[in-house]
Amino acid sequence: MERNISSVAAMAGLMVIAQAIALLMAIPFIEAELQVFEDPEDVATPVWYFLLIIIVTAVILLMVKLRRRNILKHVILFAFGLTLLMVFDILFILALSQITSDIPVISWVSLISALVVAAGLTFLLYRYPEWYVVDFVGVFVAAAVASILGISLAILPVFVLLIIMAVYDAISVYKTKHMITLADAVTMERLPVLLVVPTSKGYSFLKQKSLKEQIKKKEKRDAVFMGLGDISIPTVLAVSAFAYLSGKDGLFTFSHVLVAIVTLVGCMIGFIILMRFVMKGNPQAGLPLLNGGAIAGYLLSYLMFFPGDFTFGFIL
Repeated sequence: MERNISSVAAMAGLMVIAQAIALLMAIPFIEAELQVFEDPEDVATPVWYFLLIIIVTAVILLMVKLRRRNILKHVILFAFGLTLLMVFDILFILALSQITSDIPVISWVSLISALVVAAGLTFLLYRYPEWYVVDFVGVFVAAAVASILGISLAILPVFVLLIIMAVYDAISVYKTKHMITLADAVTMERLPVLLVVPTSKGYSFLKQKSLKEQIKKKEKRDAVFMGLGDISIPTVLAVSAFAYLSGKDGLFTFSHVLVAIVTLVGCMIGFIILMRFVMKGNPQAGLPLLNGGAIAGYLLSYLMFFPGDFTFGFIL
């Protein structure tokens, strides 16, 4: 029991770190004009984004069925490498700007440094995807995805996204169960699309057995898993609140920051409830509780820090 509690606490810690990085990267990402959608207030955008997720998921499952996992692995590693390059380039620019104001020097040094780090981490993921390597990369990737989506979508579209993804997650885990097949495939290929926290000493992700077989045989698992989507999707709401409420006048000077923080607190409450079910050993859909907690935290904190404003930041 103590090991399970420690593992849950460690997973919560990784989640908080990813969320904090996502918020910290929001401003430099906005300054770098990394918004991916032309109209952040368009409520149709999250629907199209969801359809894209469905297509990507279908392609992945098809590759698994056709035994083309190696191709899938290389595509995902390439995408992760580009994401890491972008993230570390921004981080190095921020660090170097505190040392010098020479823009050409900052640009070149940050780019070269980011290339070295991103290439090194991607190579490490390919050659030695142990759980701590996967977790380190996963935290930065989840943070980057959450930050970019958060600055690209206003509050109402984010609500639409979170609700759609929560419903989809529940259906894919409890009804069609294809999310379990997907999780099994990525763990067998040691792909960094989830976080892994051991519950037993000496655990190695490199020796991880099939999750589907373990579930079928009701075997005790030696690690706790959480998909990067479970971290990034609810965090999008906090980043969006941070980015799109900043122009409002509220009770406190940093009301938008407080709303973002309480939104994450709500997400963490959902995480605690989720872990109580996860520890029983059955697969659980994370987004209904995580997104639900984030939405509840946002609504309550908005009423608290923007009293008398019942628009909830929605732009209709």
